[in-house]
Amino acid sequence: MTPAPETSSNATSAAESLVPAGLTPAPLDREAGYALLADLAGPAAASTLDGLDGLAPGFPDWIVTALFGGTYQRPGLALRDRQVANLAALTALGGVEPQLADHVRNSLRIGMTREEITEVIVHLAPYVGVPKALAGLRVATATFAETPQPQPQPQCAEGEDIRQGADA
Repeated sequence: MTPAPETSSNATSAAESLVPAGLTPAPLDREAGYALLADLAGPAAASTLDGLDGLAPGFPDWIVTALFGGTYQRPGLALRDRQVANLAALTALGGVEPQLADHVRNSLRIGMTREEITEVIVHLAPYVGVPKALAGLRVATATFAETPQPQPQPQCAEGEDIRQGADA
């Protein structure tokens, strides 16, 4: 006997059963995205975005709205944990040195230490390969050299907003 074709309601309920309880969709909050980017990256972010907008109009706004106003606004991970994930992902990708350097600076701004950032990258060596870990360490070293020791902002607990201490 041939099974009945799957209907969209069956497919939807099957997909819903795979979603962990409490997982919520990312908001898209443009204003929150720009505020978070300013907190993370400081004043340099505005000039970078302006230059990129001249080349690819609308692209920087989409990035900020979708990423910093969307993904970063989700509950479930503290900002520090998101930065650890970013450092790991960018090191694993390789070839994205400017973005990795930005996230090293951002990590310092939110209170991660140089030692913690270094350990994140060293920890990756068996997973992503020694050459990529070494390349990540070169980026971190250069970024540390050009970045004064930051006055860290208060650490955020999981789900807290870096600016207001409210749930993100």
